[in-house]
Amino acid sequence: MLKLPQATRAGVPSASVSASSFASFVVLLSLALAAPAASAQTTGGIGVRAQGMGGAFTAVADDASAWWWNPAGLAGGPFFNALLEFDRPDTSNEDSIRGVSVGYPALGATYYRFPLRQIRLSTSTESSASIRQDDEAGLRIFGATVGQSFGNHLVLGTTLKLLHADDVATNLSFDIGAMAAFGLARFGVVVRDVAEPSFRNEAGDREFTLERGERAGFALSSGRRGVIGSATLSVDADLTTTHDPLRGDERVIAVGAEVWSQRSRLGIRGGISSNRATDQGVQVSGGLSFAIRSGTFGEAFLSGGGDEVRHGWGLGLRVTF
Repeated sequence: MLKLPQATRAGVPSASVSASSFASFVVLLSLALAAPAASAQTTGGIGVRAQGMGGAFTAVADDASAWWWNPAGLAGGPFFNALLEFDRPDTSNEDSIRGVSVGYPALGATYYRFPLRQIRLSTSTESSASIRQDDEAGLRIFGATVGQSFGNHLVLGTTLKLLHADDVATNLSFDIGAMAAFGLARFGVVVRDVAEPSFRNEAGDREFTLERGERAGFALSSGRRGVIGSATLSVDADLTTTHDPLRGDERVIAVGAEVWSQRSRLGIRGGISSNRATDQGVQVSGGLSFAIRSGTFGEAFLSGGGDEVRHGWGLGLRVTF
């Protein structure tokens, strides 16, 4: 039976810590830290708001993009949230990411399409070249997100995913996440593509694997559960190193911030990130949200900096109440 946090609408939970909730969070974090280094996972170019904060969103994840950033965060979001977005994560080509996601505190649903060459692949050199030369090939994700609360402080969540790679195969996977909230502080951890799905066409000349990836985050927010805070500061760090023939090794740490005006008419955010695995300089991101009408927002982000592969932009439409 799905049970939502008692503090979702009532405000900030008390400072007392449930021993069982804390233990469950520590167990999930320990599993992530103990996992072997992964060599591939789906791209991080998801969520216009998250990208504007430099990708420091694991412990925030309070909108419909929680399906990817941290499934457990959905339970702390508004009563209803829907996102429609279009992203260009690499301006050196015409590849785009587009999708729609809808979330309630108890359930989320999503559809996204990624170009295959915008996904960090674990594959042979020949298969990798074949996939990257095919601009039309894409990975389509159909997802459903659910969560379970434990006391007033901890939520565990999962996103079940049906993955279809054009001209290759269809497979299943899932992500798991945890979110713990104590006063203004939030802690999050997510493990993506736990099942490490593999794809191979009948001819055997196109194959790749989405391997497991882990990330942890910490955030301070002035907002109550279910309400975007007027000010948020967050930090994210990858717990594993990934590898891709195009991008090389990646192990990212990111810091982001977000500030909203009174009555939430305008939101401004920014972030910086750095790849600790290689010296590619500092990546800088910025974004904004503006109210079109009550509960409806237009959104945008822009990123640039030392890593030219991650120069990108995105546009989105958000409906929330």
